[in-house]
Amino acid sequence: MSGFRIVLLHYSCPPVVGGVEEVLSQQARVFSKHGNKVKVLAGAGERFLRNVDVETTHLLSSRNDEIVLLHEKAVEKNDTEPLLNMIDRIYEYLKKAIKGFDVLIVHNVLTMHYNLPLTYALHRIANDGFPVINWCHDSPFFYDSYPDYLESRPFQILRKYNENMIYVVISLYRKKLFYNLYGRRGKFHVIPNGIDPMGFLKLDSTTAKLVDELELLKPDFIMVQPSRLHPRKNMELSIRVLKALKDRGINAKLLITGAHDPHETRDREYRDNLLALSRSLGVDKDVVFLAGYRFSDGETLTPDKIVVRDLFLISDILFMPSYHEGFGIPLLESGLIKLPVVCSTIPPFKEIGRNKVCFFDLDDSPDKIADKIISFTSKMKTQRLFREVIKNYTWDNIYENRILPLLETVIRK
Repeated sequence: MSGFRIVLLHYSCPPVVGGVEEVLSQQARVFSKHGNKVKVLAGAGERFLRNVDVETTHLLSSRNDEIVLLHEKAVEKNDTEPLLNMIDRIYEYLKKAIKGFDVLIVHNVLTMHYNLPLTYALHRIANDGFPVINWCHDSPFFYDSYPDYLESRPFQILRKYNENMIYVVISLYRKKLFYNLYGRRGKFHVIPNGIDPMGFLKLDSTTAKLVDELELLKPDFIMVQPSRLHPRKNMELSIRVLKALKDRGINAKLLITGAHDPHETRDREYRDNLLALSRSLGVDKDVVFLAGYRFSDGETLTPDKIVVRDLFLISDILFMPSYHEGFGIPLLESGLIKLPVVCSTIPPFKEIGRNKVCFFDLDDSPDKIADKIISFTSKMKTQRLFREVIKNYTWDNIYENRILPLLETVIRK
């Protein structure tokens, strides 16, 4: 099942700045990217993505003076009666706004105290049978300093677990807190907040396109070799080491960025031999020759310095098995961005890397080199955290592995 119609709701959306606003915008982006129709409902904000509709109304605002006054009256009377007319107005608005959509994802509004009539109206929408996902970020009751008026009866709905809603919490810690808040009851799906690595790392648009098309955020391990296709670069060994890593159950890829000279017969034959070797070892889908790569839209990639730098940023190691080099600029570039280096013990590499890189002998077997790589990187906590973030906390992977299965279950039900 795909192509859902999703409504996202919060008090505000970008360009209003805030943590939940950022999560909402990232979800809107990833939902739309994966073929869903997305609409945002908010009390303040503007259209922030070309293909995502944004509908704003003061009825959903956290700073609506009329609603603030109703809060005060409700607290004075310790009753919800002053809120009823506004609840009806918001309920009728929401019914129209979500018509034709499959699911409503509500961020924080059902657990925070800034628009109580909206909270009540959303409970009514869920009780009508419309799928409502309560995406829980926070609650004032988690803190000792919450206002006394939250103990009044109208605000107790913030402690109410509604069995007609689906609850998502952003961490195991929050799951425990919400479970206790709701009287030690309830079922919760843990889906963490994510990060957009291409936006955070400021990847070039060409690189971002390549990462998407080759799904370079999915492998367990990426080796990058920024070398021109020439026999002295020893790319056969790179391919055989890749095979050895895959034999150990690691979903690895090898990115070869350098070009070959189309006018040089030897270079052209060398590339053909590398392709044949990759096919014979069954890793042809995991070895990516980037020079001359043709995108699905027909555009041809030319890996310039910016693209190569970007690929360093998303890779796990620089792999340099050269037989001969005069120097070793890629080692310097890797040092600048803290990319671990695994390379052959040739004099220029030893002069630069000294005891700061992982060396192997050129007569080492691919299996031995693969084991060295695994041992080397397993001791590097920064690299391990990097791969953990890429695998479990990027929005694309969160969507495919956690959010999409939930949406399919909720909407099918």
